[in-house]
Amino acid sequence: MEKILFIIGASLFGFLGLLHLIYTFFSKKFDPYNLAVKEAMLNTSPRITKQTSVWQAWVGFNASHSLGALFFAAFYIPLCINHFDVVAGTLWFSILPSVVSVSYLLLAKKYWFKVPFTGILVSSACFVIAAWSVNT
Repeated sequence: MEKILFIIGASLFGFLGLLHLIYTFFSKKFDPYNLAVKEAMLNTSPRITKQTSVWQAWVGFNASHSLGALFFAAFYIPLCINHFDVVAGTLWFSILPSVVSVSYLLLAKKYWFKVPFTGILVSSACFVIAAWSVNT
């Protein structure tokens, strides 16, 4: 059962990361409703550098955020499928998904909206239950 919970949790992360990446590059879902805001973001730089615009940074942050979730899933799904004994037998590998997912959950609660929060909540529950089960 723990193996299935880890795989479900990681799969949800991967799905959300892929959906986020698709929305970042192939939709206008992250564009502001107020077009003047996008125009302003395109025409100003963050204080750290003039080599990019706030808009380019926004797109880059969204893409890298997506890739992080995808990498996390791409690591844990095959690890759990092929070497679950490593996950179950190592405190680090069994607890890390809980730490990562709860961190994302806190971000989702404070900064995001209902859909990612709910998906990450389910993923976190899978990871926490699985980690608790393999470590007791």
